[in-house]
Amino acid sequence: MTDTRSTTLPPESIRITTDSWTEPFWLAAKDERLVAPRCGSCGTFRFPPTPFCPACRSQDTDWVPVSGGSVFSYSIVRGLPGNRDAVLVPVVVEFADAPGVHVVSNLVDADPADVEIGRAVTLDFVVIADDWKLPVFRLADLAAER
Repeated sequence: MTDTRSTTLPPESIRITTDSWTEPFWLAAKDERLVAPRCGSCGTFRFPPTPFCPACRSQDTDWVPVSGGSVFSYSIVRGLPGNRDAVLVPVVVEFADAPGVHVVSNLVDADPADVEIGRAVTLDFVVIADDWKLPVFRLADLAAER
């Protein structure tokens, strides 16, 4: 019997690059923290990180922790080249404490039949290439059972 729970791409195949605007996000992820940029002038969140606030054009940025995620959107991908049995659930997660922030990631260790819009998720991390960590999510009520 094949495992139908969701996973990520092979972690060693996931590579990231950073620049001065994204590096704080990835450094926080290395510490297993999820942060989002918020304008230091007007308080508007902007994600993905950008050089200028879309509301006031300031470059003043505070990196604040975000939590309380839920499924905003998702897709189910069955099978990958070289791994017909793989199941991926790309997910867009929104956060009650960070209006406008939507993080695209993977929902891991979930039965695709259990995924639905609005379902609470918890944060986890997977070590990827070059010792970076990738934020991933788990269904909240199932994460406690692990």
